[in-house]
Amino acid sequence: MDLFRRKRGEAACGISKEKNSGEKAKNLVGKQEGSYSRSPEAQGAALNPQKRRQIFERFRAAEPHPKTELVYRTPYELLVSVVLSAQATDKSVNLATAKLFPVAATPAAMVELGEQGLTGYIKTIGLFRMKAKNVVQLSRLLVQNFNGDIPRTREQLESLPGVGRKTANVVLNVAFGEPTMAVDTHIFRVANRTGIAPGKDPLEVEEKLLKFVPPEFLQHAHHWLILHGRYTCVARKPRCPECRIRDLCDYRGKTKPGSPPSRG
Repeated sequence: MDLFRRKRGEAACGISKEKNSGEKAKNLVGKQEGSYSRSPEAQGAALNPQKRRQIFERFRAAEPHPKTELVYRTPYELLVSVVLSAQATDKSVNLATAKLFPVAATPAAMVELGEQGLTGYIKTIGLFRMKAKNVVQLSRLLVQNFNGDIPRTREQLESLPGVGRKTANVVLNVAFGEPTMAVDTHIFRVANRTGIAPGKDPLEVEEKLLKFVPPEFLQHAHHWLILHGRYTCVARKPRCPECRIRDLCDYRGKTKPGSPPSRG
């Protein structure tokens, strides 16, 4: 069964008071985005360029136009969804935003809804109180500093509460088509396990992917790697027998049909 195609269930701040409270919550989200220990599966040396190109050629052949699994209509809705998705599944976020966005689909509408109103829509998502504060504060800053538009630079995006490097990269890639690499737990695992771009932390993996991935694949590489990590190269028991890049992967602990779950 093709696991790529199966149904997937799963720039300045405002007033100092807002900045301080927002920065506090933002730091917590930043830790969630970047709290990765060195992968025990890292192989050291990266794959050779030929193998790496073959991997992305196979990904492209299987899914020429991969998309995020978050449901959104505008860059603002995407930004809100990504902020809400920290430590949560895309499915849980989509269920919440299906009811939220008809009520508050713009920064101004979200500010009017307020933290208490927003909490009622997102209380099924982890860390919903902190996320409600961040979303309302970032919406207020978008109105005050960016005329309600989503900024198109990493620095401006990261000035918003709840927006770290990974979130900024997702928005830049998905909303604005920039060849950024948002390294989440899936990409971090796949990059290290396969040897595509081994690194000790998300930033190192990001930099290596930007360096090593052939330019023609950069636009969609982020999504291909996430989908591969989410549905095939899973954490506890990678589905190696069903993997389309099994013969190109450097992972030493490849599973076999019926093998027990891996501790790696």
